[in-house]
Amino acid sequence: MINSRVRKTQLPLGSKLSKSIKKAYYFDAYQLAAPHSGRSALQVWLTHLEQTPSWMNGLMGLRNTIVSLCGLKDLGPFKPATTKALKDYKSGDRIGIFRLERLSDQEIILVDNDKHLCVYISVYLENNLEQRIIVSTLVQVHNRLGKVYMLFITPVHKLIVPLLLVRFK
Repeated sequence: MINSRVRKTQLPLGSKLSKSIKKAYYFDAYQLAAPHSGRSALQVWLTHLEQTPSWMNGLMGLRNTIVSLCGLKDLGPFKPATTKALKDYKSGDRIGIFRLERLSDQEIILVDNDKHLCVYISVYLENNLEQRIIVSTLVQVHNRLGKVYMLFITPVHKLIVPLLLVRFK
């Protein structure tokens, strides 16, 4: 069950991921009210990573062990060992398991791409009457192994993402 603070939603029309949704094998988006306004999308994500519970890195370790036996890559821990000053981040930088592909105050897009699938994460800030954070996941599958991987990871993803988003500060 999703916490009342986190709701399933649609990809924001202004998101740069919206052009890729037709090619998606899997897609979801969740929204929540921003607990603090005036921050950039990157600030929101970095603060979120700092709040990552230790069980998440434990699950990533288990995932890495299992998938490496099947020829998928070890992504390392979800939470990066170190972060740098906000002003020093640029497109192409690694942030934990993802590469920063797009960087603006309103949206960041993080990517992990390999020969089996490509995962995009968007952190999008929407300013209406109140600021909302919308976190979207989009997956493009390249082959059968990617589809088999998604068969197992999708139910886990649907449980974990709302649990992690409740922790957004």
